Amino acid sequence: MEILLWLVPPAVVTVVAMAWVSWLGREGRGEVDREVAVRRMGAAIERGDRPAYAARPHQPDRSTGVAVRPSRRAS
Repeated sequence: MEILLWLVPPAVVTVVAMAWVSWLGREGRGEVDREVAVRRMGAAIERGDRPAYAARPHQPDRSTGVAVRPSRRAS
């Protein structure tokens, strides 16, 4: 049991750091005004067009690293 005591300080520091970061992250999530949110949603609905993007070109299956010989037909 005594050998595990060296884990206590890093665990305490980790928990304190997690609590501190989570508390700081709360400030960045402000409420958006309802009127602003409705205006943004209305503008997005009115646009209606889909974002322009190019289709990905077809890529062959990646090799798994296993060599497979073609099967031979019996004649």
